[in-house]
Amino acid sequence: MQGPETDDPAEQTRLVREIAAAISAAVPPECRSWQATFALTVGADIVEITCLDGDARPVSVPPTEAMTVLARQHRAVSARVAGGPWWRLILWSSADGELDVDYDRGDEPFPDAHLFAPEAYRDDLAAYPRERLPIWLAAYLEHADRQTRSPQRAAAAVRGDLDAGVRPTPMTNELPDLPVMWARWAMLSAAFVAVRSERGPRVLPSLGWFESSRRAGSTLYVLPGGRAVLSGGVWNPPALDAVYNGGAEMPNSYAGAPDWVADPVLNPRAAAGLLSFCYWWDSGRWYRGESPSAEHSGAAIPGVWTADTVADIVASVLPDRASDRVRAAAAALESAAQVGAVTRELVGEIFDDPERFDIDGAMYQFSIAGSLDTETRRRMSGPEAIARVRAYITERRLDVTGYPLAQLRADRISAGWMVYVPVPRGEIAIGRAIFYIAEDGVIEHSSSSTPPVTYAAGFEQRYRRRQGERD
Repeated sequence: MQGPETDDPAEQTRLVREIAAAISAAVPPECRSWQATFALTVGADIVEITCLDGDARPVSVPPTEAMTVLARQHRAVSARVAGGPWWRLILWSSADGELDVDYDRGDEPFPDAHLFAPEAYRDDLAAYPRERLPIWLAAYLEHADRQTRSPQRAAAAVRGDLDAGVRPTPMTNELPDLPVMWARWAMLSAAFVAVRSERGPRVLPSLGWFESSRRAGSTLYVLPGGRAVLSGGVWNPPALDAVYNGGAEMPNSYAGAPDWVADPVLNPRAAAGLLSFCYWWDSGRWYRGESPSAEHSGAAIPGVWTADTVADIVASVLPDRASDRVRAAAAALESAAQVGAVTRELVGEIFDDPERFDIDGAMYQFSIAGSLDTETRRRMSGPEAIARVRAYITERRLDVTGYPLAQLRADRISAGWMVYVPVPRGEIAIGRAIFYIAEDGVIEHSSSSTPPVTYAAGFEQRYRRRQGERD
């Protein structure tokens, strides 16, 4: 650390006032308040100044060289502090001329717009050595792709593990079984979507996603064949602090992992060197390598631990409702989600006001998670079936002579709809076109030469096979 372990408050105050005066002089007269950010290292700088005009519209103010010189002088003074010089100096001036100052030493990640290339920080650390770096910044500079695992590296690692006799650690009673976890993840996602919250977990096709307000988060990738990968990171994990600030070896989170535990299904933190855990589900149980036990990763995983945890969280997003009633309805919904039997009625027991709650959004979360009951999934309406068949006919330029599309009619059958133009009264038609559209959107073109009852039976059978159901 260069210089004494104390700073000069009076000198810093003087420089801040000079910087503020220079900015105020550069701000257009119509602006009443402004904010300035100086992001500096010994060899790089980014300066952003924005003011608000009389209509509260942001106006960009070009910085001057004099402002940057003053900021560098201030940073040199701040370097005498035990924690080292700031990397970002942020100033705010109100309409009344009140000035606030913040010295950002990287306790939290810098915005991308204020982040320099690693070399800029390495040069700065050479000039101003520090005993310790924030973990995120240390990882940014030193991760060296040690946590990435390409399919090629994964395959090689598996061979190495086999030769060395490395086996994963089975996880007993640490996490819910995968089907239960997936259902609860969908349940919580639906609840937060229903109350129109930007917080909380979300479900995408074969992917559960979660980021907490405490800078922890995880992803759950569900793979074919009853496999899954749950990985992510907590904020400032001790193991990574020991790696980046203490010179310890990087824990092998993938020790004993199969070759499908690879970059495409790992949390993005792995690419930044900030992955603190990786668990995988295989052959009906969870495993881990050198990751900590699940209790140490809890902050990064949504509240899927027990049915009571799920019910408590759902009740917490509805503080104006009777907790006991909400929790009871949540328990019923959670049970239904586990067996793929969620209905709109069950969701409505909790979220009963369509004006207040996004029920369609909640149902969509259950839908892509595969938690809806069979009948709820079959929701195509008659008008939609007609519209799809009309588009099918038009796109393929089928002959519609004597077959007016404006007269298409849809009759419900067990697996979807039968769509056709009725034969005019008093006429007889042979081989008249009939279209069958299933609930998954598949259209089959038949004719009246095959009795609808006969055709519909095979049509339903083919639909159920596509859905993975047995005959």
